[in-house]
Parts: sequence; C-alpha cells; structure tokens
Amino acid sequence: MAPRKKQTPEQPVAPAGELRDGFKFRSGRLCLDLPASLAARLKAEPKDLLETPHDLGRWLVAAGLVAKNPEPTGEELRQARELREALYQLAVARLRNEGLDSKARAVVNRWAAEPPPVLQLSPEGQTWTRGGVHSLLAAVARDGVELLGGPLAERIRNCEGEGCALLFVDTSRSGLRRWCSMSGCGNKAKVEEFRRRQRGEGG
Repeated sequence: MAPRKKQTPEQPVAPAGELRDGFKFRSGRLCLDLPASLAARLKAEPKDLLETPHDLGRWLVAAGLVAKNPEPTGEELRQARELREALYQLAVARLRNEGLDSKARAVVNRWAAEPPPVLQLSPEGQTWTRGGVHSLLAAVARDGVELLGGPLAERIRNCEGEGCALLFVDTSRSGLRRWCSMSGCGNKAKVEEFRRRQRGEGG
C-alpha cells in the first residue's frame, strides 16, 4: 500500500532573488518594495507593474506574503496603489528629513490597523490564517510603520543610479551604500565609469 501523501499547508514561501516574476525586490523591506512596482517613476512615462488586479496578486506571491494568487478585486488594486504611493511619499520625506504628510500617514495608519495575517501551528507545521488581500496589505503597512517610525528610517536611501527611483534601507556597516543593487545599477555605473575613462574623460 502506497504511503499517504502529506498535504502541504498553504503558507508563504520565502522567495529569493532581487527579480521575482517581473518585480524588483531590492530594498530589504516590503514597504519599500511595493513602491518599486511603479517602474521608472521619475521618467515622463512611468510603467505601472500593478496594471491589473491579477498583477497585484502576482506581487503578493512574489513578496512571499501568500502561496498562491488571491485574485484581488479592482477595488483592492486601487487601494494597494493608494497605499503604495503613501508609503513612497513618506519614505521620501524621511529621506529628505521633511515633515510627514498627514494624508499619507492616515492611509498607512488605516491599513496598519487592519488585522494582519496570523501565523498558526497546524499538525503539518506553520500555516497562515488571513482575511484575504486586506490582511496582506495590512502586513505591508505595518512594515511601513515600523520602518518609518523607527531608527532605521535614517538609513533610507535613494539609489544613485541614473534615472533610478528605487529606495532601499542601507544596512551596511559603513552606511555608504549607493545602489539599490550592485548587480543592477551598481554594475551599470561601473561600466559607464570604465567607458568614460576609456574615452579619456576620467580624472
């Protein structure tokens, strides 16, 4: 008799890598990774990677918040975008040592007050109980409150890559990290510096 196959509980998988399903995860914090879903935001025509509700579901999976696409609604997509822009606005304010916009704070605080996913112990191990997309966005908002209201807010940086709007938390010992990613913007800058020197423009 074949052994009975164990059912794997539905739980967030810990994804790896900076690029996951077309999304960039380079900041070290979910609350800064969500704003990265508006690509090229400093350019004339930014590209919204959360174009459809299904895209939001893909981001939640890539972020490791849920095991399979929860298929958000159109309204939940609108709310996620609103939270995304509030988080970005507040993070930039922290970066520039400016006051925090009251409307943006209200959006983040409203979401942070929602019930987050709850970790439980099942017979198979860890599993999650959650209230759908709302609880997952609450987890992102709570991460934002923790970062923006804590000591690491002073470590928020803007990537120095040309045209790159990605924010990240500099956890390096020196506090001198310049790029969202050494393999991305950092490598591009090194290549450009090398070419500049080859053209005789260097020091």
